[in-house]
Amino acid sequence: MLKQHLQFKLSQKLSPQQIQLMKLIQLPTQAFEQRLKQELEENPALESGKAESSEIEEGFDNSFEEAGDNETIAAEDINIDDYLSDDEIPDYRTQISNYSADEDEKSIPYAAGISFNQYLINQLSTVYLDDEEWAIAEFLVGSIDESGYIRRPLSDIMDDLAFTQNIYTDEATIERVLKTVQTLDPPGVGARSLEECLTLQLKRKDATEAIELATVIIEKSFEQFTKKHFEKLQAKHSITQDELKNALAEIEKLNPKPGGSFSGNNRVVEHVVPDFSIRIVDGELELTLNGRNAPELHVSKDYMNMLMGYKNAKDKSKSQKDTVLFIKQKLDAAKWFIDAIKQRQQTLFVTMNAILQYQEEYFLTGDERKLRPMILKDIADRIDMDVSTVSRVANSKYVDTPYGTKLIKDFFSESMKNVQGEDVSTREIKKILETVISEEDKKKPLTDDKLAKLLKEKGYPIARRTVAKYREQLGLPVARLRKQI
Repeated sequence: MLKQHLQFKLSQKLSPQQIQLMKLIQLPTQAFEQRLKQELEENPALESGKAESSEIEEGFDNSFEEAGDNETIAAEDINIDDYLSDDEIPDYRTQISNYSADEDEKSIPYAAGISFNQYLINQLSTVYLDDEEWAIAEFLVGSIDESGYIRRPLSDIMDDLAFTQNIYTDEATIERVLKTVQTLDPPGVGARSLEECLTLQLKRKDATEAIELATVIIEKSFEQFTKKHFEKLQAKHSITQDELKNALAEIEKLNPKPGGSFSGNNRVVEHVVPDFSIRIVDGELELTLNGRNAPELHVSKDYMNMLMGYKNAKDKSKSQKDTVLFIKQKLDAAKWFIDAIKQRQQTLFVTMNAILQYQEEYFLTGDERKLRPMILKDIADRIDMDVSTVSRVANSKYVDTPYGTKLIKDFFSESMKNVQGEDVSTREIKKILETVISEEDKKKPLTDDKLAKLLKEKGYPIARRTVAKYREQLGLPVARLRKQI
């Protein structure tokens, strides 16, 4: 049975303008510039640079009131073209850039050069191969990944050659051609495993006792080498500790990823543009917002004049009314975008200023151990904004400090209590843990249990599993893999 009834419900929804503002706040400087350029191209009523007149705001609403009346006269009495400006080439397109006059680093650098694959193909042209061998070699080069390895079995490559290249061959022939590919530079390229990669590089070096021993260790004792069982290696190969040390020193000089220096050389170089800058002036911290985040925008005076022209016209046609409605819509959008940019600037500055004050001791000294425990809610409460707004600012913005360019979200960390009952940052504990590991005896590296005991002695009572978690976050291996001779 269907029933109808009334129900009152209180809900909170974001307007499209609020959603767009949140998106603007989240954008870092370079992405913001692209968004600004897009808006300037899409809305001819929005212009960059200083406004020529302050009369744009005056009469804005009055002009539109006239556009909404119900008068009807012949359209041919008024030429609409008289009210239209030539916006085919907006002002910003005739300028060198949209940046402020005092802003540096206005372009994004691009890397130049050929791809890794093409680099190998160019070398192949200097090697004598018949047509079939060349086709196989070219296919093998195309199978090499960015690290310089061939990850696929030769049997799979043989099948692919038959199905895609119409080349019917055997694994022995592919193996022979692969040996040729492995003679290309950089040494180690075309290897099918780390063991083969290191062996190829060692065989390209001038023969010495250390090189020969290193080759034997890789070929015959690779598992003991990877697990750093130094005593077993000495016993198996009947060598002294010094001989093993020299051989390991040669292995450490090798490149486990021979293609790494070429990967991505034809892509855009990662170029971080700091959104804020912090300087120490006379012992005080000074915060500035990157000038690219504060563009000079204004509403087009030409479009405003169109409305004024319509207002002063004695006769108004329906097409003119439609046109003036379109103009009003664009002017509204331009005014909103300008207001949104100003609000974005204010939000960014207020949020970063609160972080600066909260972490003042760190920004004055640069010592990460001075970082206070800080979560998003701490800053949100200070500036009376929502946690999500602070998160949008922190997640994608960088700040230029006297100690380097930092990602803002890295200043946030959880807290724990030390033995004195004081709240300390987990970043502080990680820094101390990193220092302890760097100062340990590498012949007998500290296990996670011993590290936990040492931290407890220093006043930080944390569990072994927590030590392991922090160690992994710092990118440090377990004790066995930190062992050295």
